[in-house]
Amino acid sequence: MEYQNITLSIPKEILKKVKHIAVEKNTSVSGLLSRHLADIVARDDTYKKAKAGQLELMEKGFDLIGERKTLWNREDLHDRR
Repeated sequence: MEYQNITLSIPKEILKKVKHIAVEKNTSVSGLLSRHLADIVARDDTYKKAKAGQLELMEKGFDLIGERKTLWNREDLHDRR
């Protein structure tokens, strides 16, 4: 995987806390951010695939009636004997 450096502007108080979190997790701030951003991208990809599948199902629709053959008649439904 090819990497590219970026510059971020983060409030000092937050950066200080993030550095402590990174140390607790035995990683760097860059590593912490990389993992979090990768998780965001993976969730977004999963969501888009699920959405596309659901839209396809909605377009296709469902055959709720079957072959339009009823397996009953009126007399069967209303026992009038």
